Amino acid sequence: MSRIGKQPVVVPANVKVRVAEGKVWVEGPKGKLEQPYHRNIAVEFDEKAKSLRVTRPDDERLNRALHGLTRSLLANMVEGVTKGFEKRLKIEGIGYQARMDKKSVVLTVGYANAVTMTPPDGVTVELSDPTTIIIRGADKQKVGQFAAEVRQVRKPEPYKGKGIRYENEQVRRKEGKSFTSGG
Repeated sequence: MSRIGKQPVVVPANVKVRVAEGKVWVEGPKGKLEQPYHRNIAVEFDEKAKSLRVTRPDDERLNRALHGLTRSLLANMVEGVTKGFEKRLKIEGIGYQARMDKKSVVLTVGYANAVTMTPPDGVTVELSDPTTIIIRGADKQKVGQFAAEVRQVRKPEPYKGKGIRYENEQVRRKEGKSFTSGG
């Protein structure tokens, strides 16, 4: 039995859950999310215990894989509508910076033109300073995807470390060419 899949997802009191037609709807203080699940997997919401339980019909390989996945997705939904998710990006490099333009973030990272990126619905972008981008939202997948797209604009390069990186990301540095007098 899946160790993750058999654990129930505890639902806080301020979160509403509805399960019907192969979908789960979760609504909380930070927003609303919906997630379809595979037809082989059964999801029940226990109103008394305030928990979601995920079960599978048999120990077939696909069902075992979907069991833990479905439970993790539901747990992320509940966490997203209560606490929310956040990714922090740092911009390294002389003259590299970000600024806000309405809801979009405008990146000046060494290209001839500034790059404008608009976050998807349910995702907000905030700048604590011109070199720190904070991406927040209730949907873990959307937050992570938008953070990856922003990082992709200018990945950190290994020689000087310039570019956009996650806050705690370690960039492997390389030594440049060293010219010696040879004869």
